[in-house]
Amino acid sequence: MAAWQTFAYILASILFIMGLKMLGRAETAKRGNRLSAVGMLIAVIATLAAGGLDYTWIVLGLVIGGAIGAVAARRVQMTGMPEMVALLNGSGGLASMLVGTAEYVRVPEVPAFSAVAIMLTVLIGGIAASGSVVAFGKLSERIDGKPYLFRGQKVLNASLLALALLAAAVVVIDAAVIGNVGGVTAAFVLVLLLALALGVLAVIPIGGADMPIVVSLLNSYSGIAAAAAGFVIDNNVLVVAGSLVGASGLILTNIMCKAMNRSLANVLFGGFGAEITAGGAAAEGVVKPLTPEDAYFILEAAGSVVFVPGYGMAVAQAQHVVAELADLLVKNGADVRHAIHPVAGRMPGHMNVLLAEANVPYEQLVEPGDVNPNMETIDVAIVIGANDVVNPAAKEDPTSPLWGMPIIEVDRARTCFVLKRSMNPGFAGVDNLLFFKDNTRMIFGDAKATITGMVAAFKDA
Repeated sequence: MAAWQTFAYILASILFIMGLKMLGRAETAKRGNRLSAVGMLIAVIATLAAGGLDYTWIVLGLVIGGAIGAVAARRVQMTGMPEMVALLNGSGGLASMLVGTAEYVRVPEVPAFSAVAIMLTVLIGGIAASGSVVAFGKLSERIDGKPYLFRGQKVLNASLLALALLAAAVVVIDAAVIGNVGGVTAAFVLVLLLALALGVLAVIPIGGADMPIVVSLLNSYSGIAAAAAGFVIDNNVLVVAGSLVGASGLILTNIMCKAMNRSLANVLFGGFGAEITAGGAAAEGVVKPLTPEDAYFILEAAGSVVFVPGYGMAVAQAQHVVAELADLLVKNGADVRHAIHPVAGRMPGHMNVLLAEANVPYEQLVEPGDVNPNMETIDVAIVIGANDVVNPAAKEDPTSPLWGMPIIEVDRARTCFVLKRSMNPGFAGVDNLLFFKDNTRMIFGDAKATITGMVAAFKDA
């Protein structure tokens, strides 16, 4: 490797690390994303400029892939962003799997370390690819979001994984010790097929409420597969980039598991939401509906307001009118904040992306721990399409599947508006006790139309 190429890879790695650090803060996230993109551009140019390559297929792939990516990015709605992220995770896993396969076929004899790296690339990449396709189906509702469980499922998954590792060991011994690759062997094909099957079987038992965690975990898988592919083709910058993605994905997965007060094993194997009638007290009480016009009079007198966005805000595409209402409240003298639960929406950071799109000031975005201690002092809490993350059953009903999950405690606010189309439960399928609280007022209808009505009332006044 030439000295200039090594220097370019080091520079790209530094930009990756700096960009990833900036992604940790809302106000620097855009700059961090651009910085990381520049680092990737440097890495790609340095790799392609090394020489000795047939650029025909490379250019063709860049043109076709770039065109597909540009069209998809422009056409995707914000409500479709979670499934888009799932597909991108799957694309990364598939690319790594194909790299490992191509290298296995291309090189007649490989050392033991390279053979191990190839099998890890194929195995992890295959799981990430097929698992992401299933996640895409669940997020886009092409597949039912409820967990698919059957007797002996865990034993079957463990057995298939053990068989895949055994077949991988056979391939490693065949390639590194005997030195007889001779094209694609039956053991290699078995590893490939088992990896794809394991990806499907690993995601189908996971319910819609856990999809943000699954998306983050699959992202980590794709990063680990990319790092292994870096060892396969002896590319240092791919090892660095893959390691960063893999590590950050695991950290984010752990953060969200803590936000739900559940272990990763429980998320992966618990089948959360499969039998929602097995636990949880029945919701009882009287629902108190409210019109947007009446809600205006309460908001006009409010000194502090907390918005709690959820997937319903994304469906209604209400983020822009939410930002407009927040601006009017600030001008009216109210202290306004947007409380975002770590697992709100259907992917990590879903609500942050929506509110950033609407140019909501970063200083208004807060976490549950920032508002819960003082919730009794909040005049109005406005829940927009969120459900499980505000359900008091998590702290009041030990028999509820949500029991122990940290929530945004809007039930303690002086007044709580819940904007929903109906009384249907959230992803977890658990009845929401918040709807029947004395301080709760239900405002039924499309969230965008409801908030637009409030905005109109402020402007008319």
